[in-house]
Amino acid sequence: MNYKLLALDMDGTLLNSRKELTQPTVDAINRLLERGVHVVFGSGRNLPEMSDIHRALNKIRYGILISGGLVYDFVADKPIAVHPVAVDDIMTIIDIGIDERAMIHLHTIRDSIARQADIDHMSDFHMGIYQTMFDRICVKVDDPKKYALEHEGEIIKVNLYHRSTESRQRSVELLKDRALEMVFAEGSSLEASPRGISKASGLIELCAALDIPIEETVAIGDAPNDREILQTAGLGIAMGNAEDEIKKIAGFITLDNDHDGVAHAIEKFF
Repeated sequence: MNYKLLALDMDGTLLNSRKELTQPTVDAINRLLERGVHVVFGSGRNLPEMSDIHRALNKIRYGILISGGLVYDFVADKPIAVHPVAVDDIMTIIDIGIDERAMIHLHTIRDSIARQADIDHMSDFHMGIYQTMFDRICVKVDDPKKYALEHEGEIIKVNLYHRSTESRQRSVELLKDRALEMVFAEGSSLEASPRGISKASGLIELCAALDIPIEETVAIGDAPNDREILQTAGLGIAMGNAEDEIKKIAGFITLDNDHDGVAHAIEKFF
């Protein structure tokens, strides 16, 4: 197959366990871009969280961001598609987050929003590795409900970073009847997007915009929030460090993220 597009998850895939890009991976991606293949980000991250990575890979034009809620053109500096969460769903998620003493994280096109008190204690939510980045990039608010009401129609995803997986499961049970797409992320995190929105839906929207058949795409990931895009792409590749359930549905398992698994996959399939 002459693949025309490669979609890359960030954490656990493109980035190593220290949240770093390695030079062999950067070089492999740049060689692929020079050949005219579209390499795109496929991430749960928002634009502020992507800034350092995109600066290092500034030839990448497109991103499937915020778990598919935002499909973005970096060159034009504008969205291709945006899918906000309904405000009543946001209010419910925030209320549950407060009751569960979880960290509440709101995503808009341009901003990453959280409470300073939560950022100061991100290790309590099993997210300590991100604390420095969040302190640097986040818009800090004391009242996320007030922010959400003042920015109705702008919030694309709500993340709840729980203190335990048991706490996360309670949130899932309380939200199960809502029109939401809920996926587990690293640690005990829960990501909530509008129903039907995922990295896979973002890939379909981007392929339509670029006139690329979905069969001519490859996606690489490692976690439950990558399941749908790996099943939707022409070829789904799991990282060597991927969870077992992701490895089972993948068409190929590459090396892990501390051994340039993305570069290995590029060399094999492109």
